[in-house]
Amino acid sequence: MVGHVEWVQFAHVVHVPRAGDIVHAHDSFEEPAGGGAVAAVQLTRLAGAASLFTVLGHDAHGERALERLSELGVSVHAERVPSPTRRAVTLLDDAGERTITTLGLRLEPHADGEGSGWEELRDFDGIYFTAGDVSALRAARAASRVLVASPRAGDALEHGVHLDALVLSADDPIERTVGARSERDATLVAMTEGQMGGSYSSPAGAGRWAATPVAEVADAYGCGDSFAAGLTYGLAVGMDAAEALHLGARCGAACLAGRGPYEGQLHRAEL
Repeated sequence: MVGHVEWVQFAHVVHVPRAGDIVHAHDSFEEPAGGGAVAAVQLTRLAGAASLFTVLGHDAHGERALERLSELGVSVHAERVPSPTRRAVTLLDDAGERTITTLGLRLEPHADGEGSGWEELRDFDGIYFTAGDVSALRAARAASRVLVASPRAGDALEHGVHLDALVLSADDPIERTVGARSERDATLVAMTEGQMGGSYSSPAGAGRWAATPVAEVADAYGCGDSFAAGLTYGLAVGMDAAEALHLGARCGAACLAGRGPYEGQLHRAEL
């Protein structure tokens, strides 16, 4: 996993406040999250071990993120910088939807970052990439047999680096815009549609996959990155596109059924 981490305060509310509202949370908790953290934990649970290459601030939130991710089994290679670790506030409503406000700049890894352990980025079966500069993306490509990316990686994707898969949300206009410029470099393009499943295109053809049913929705935070981690794992172990997309759907559904990003994530024993 190459990507970003944010320290997130979660709060369950009846509904997202309208302008001028005061809404009281009936449950709150904090976790390191963001695409890099969520996917790294899901990959760890599927593969038994996974590494996260990221950037954290030299601050209390960076220390807490490093400690918690290590508790969750992730091998973290983090460059530490003077800038503060990005934070976020996520409201989880009674319908299970998440609404996110980020605080501060996103810290993105660079392949030449000092003290980040980039010399360990080699000989991986699969890497999922959510943030970093083009040097980080090229290093990830050289280090891995399978490379999957999110459009949130932004400008790094616009340099012709080949992707085995690009994963984006059909409901996110920013991801749709960036993804449209990057699709030509991807063998498989997977467009998620939440509980409607999603659609894909590849040289072998196009089609859809079905969502995995969920008995009870808890909250949607982390579902997309859990899906992408499942897809990455599936492709890395040699599944075909349909099998890997199905595994991704199972991972997204499992996350949807749990409190926060990690409670419900799929484990290797459940495969």
